[in-house]
Amino acid sequence: MSTAAAPAPASPTAVFIRLKLTLLRNGLRQSAGRTAAYVISFVGALVFAAGLVVGLIALRGNAHAGALTVLLTGILTLAWAVMPLFFPAGDETLDPTRLVMLPLRPRPLVRSLLVASLVGIGPLFTLTLVTGSVISVAHGAAGATVGVLAVVLVVLVCVTLARAVATASVRLLTSRRGRDLAVLSGLFIAIGAQAVNLAARRLGSPDGLSMLEPLRNVLRWVPPASAISAVDDAGHAAYGRAAAGLALTAAALALLLWWWQRMLTTLMTAPDSSTLQTADKDGARRSGSGERGLARLLPGGRTGTVMLRSLRYAWRDPKSKMSWASALGFGLLVPIISAVQGNGSIYTAFSSSALLGMMMYNQFGQDTSAFWMVASTISSARDAHQELRARAVTLALVAVPYVTLVVLGTAALVGPWSAFPQVYGLSLALLGALLATGAMASALFPYSIPSEGNKNVAPGQAGIAWISLFGGFLTAAALCLPLIALTVWLHIAGMQSLLWVLLPAGAVYGLGIAALGLRLAAPRVVARLPEILAAVSKG
Repeated sequence: MSTAAAPAPASPTAVFIRLKLTLLRNGLRQSAGRTAAYVISFVGALVFAAGLVVGLIALRGNAHAGALTVLLTGILTLAWAVMPLFFPAGDETLDPTRLVMLPLRPRPLVRSLLVASLVGIGPLFTLTLVTGSVISVAHGAAGATVGVLAVVLVVLVCVTLARAVATASVRLLTSRRGRDLAVLSGLFIAIGAQAVNLAARRLGSPDGLSMLEPLRNVLRWVPPASAISAVDDAGHAAYGRAAAGLALTAAALALLLWWWQRMLTTLMTAPDSSTLQTADKDGARRSGSGERGLARLLPGGRTGTVMLRSLRYAWRDPKSKMSWASALGFGLLVPIISAVQGNGSIYTAFSSSALLGMMMYNQFGQDTSAFWMVASTISSARDAHQELRARAVTLALVAVPYVTLVVLGTAALVGPWSAFPQVYGLSLALLGALLATGAMASALFPYSIPSEGNKNVAPGQAGIAWISLFGGFLTAAALCLPLIALTVWLHIAGMQSLLWVLLPAGAVYGLGIAALGLRLAAPRVVARLPEILAAVSKG
């Protein structure tokens, strides 16, 4: 009696590759829009990579080409390291938490995931760019041989680094804080794009590439950039340094694989703390006496309660956090970019008060559907005034010190110091005017902010949002005309020695106009409370 031979078990690597390709194909079949987006991304990445490769090849023979390729490799590696933190759902097919119930050992799993990770737009872009970098600096047979090894090592290090970081932080990235981090990614990308733009302009100067030599001397010993530097060293017969550069990158790859395997083992064997009972923690919180932390520093009554609620929104709500981060980031970025470009002015510091003051607009829409609980506590103009005043004080609590630091920093970076009193005073006046018009706009032109998705205005309310923001900003600028006229008159009359008066005048004027605006907006909030509630609950 003969028995049939048992079929050989399928290789897990081949299974993972087929799984990824199948999921990718099925995902693209879901809609024509998703297919078009993927095709456009794929073609765009290839075209961009091809342009970079052509530029790198054109630099072949340039004395500073090695410095540029080393820097590009370092930037590329950094991008691979941080992208999983900003886009945690970018590659769901490789989420290790979906594999915890499968009988897979860590070492074969690492190998399979690594090979499957090489399938995609990102690895193809990296391979193209690294190949172009190697062609740019490789000379002779030795350089070409080392270049082949360098391409393989750099691509493997980048992919392994991304997968290890994603595995180590997968539970954070699937939590609320992880989603907040993903929301903030747009800000970091915008700031990074400005930094790249400034760097490209500097590199376009006649001696631009020579400025990279100090960075090259440091990055040549940092893997995987050390592998690209090894290609250049091998072409110039510096075989010792070439071997050291390759060895550093190979060691980094081995270390990353070990760390990734260890993180996988921990992830697939340790319990998830989010599923554990938290009754003891909650009981410990309830047994605590009185208020804690920031609540102790805030005033009592409704003012302190509203301030604490607003600060918690700013810290916990993803969209509120994004608004705060954008205002703080770009308010500081505008003066810095202007200064670096050589056309800086101390008056660019107005961006700090303008961006933060605009956050006073649509105060009730920022509460989304939870505003009905706030509305239930407003029965008189006094209640509405206390609510608006507490929100304005919360904003000023951050805005006034921030504006002070930005104006001081811009005066130190750009100058002249003699302009500091007038710019600081006008900034405080603009901030107060925006608080006043923001309170009024919140009462007259409320609109809903969807809690889900990336939209900041509910469908059908875009016109209301434009009127609220731009109309209110123009009104605030008009309210500052008396101080602007005083500034112009002092300059024309040659009375620069009295410009310091603008600082206390701006502070008092800003405080007064803000208080008046809050006082005028309060009865309108009470009169239009049903309309406000209906408008902010629309999304």
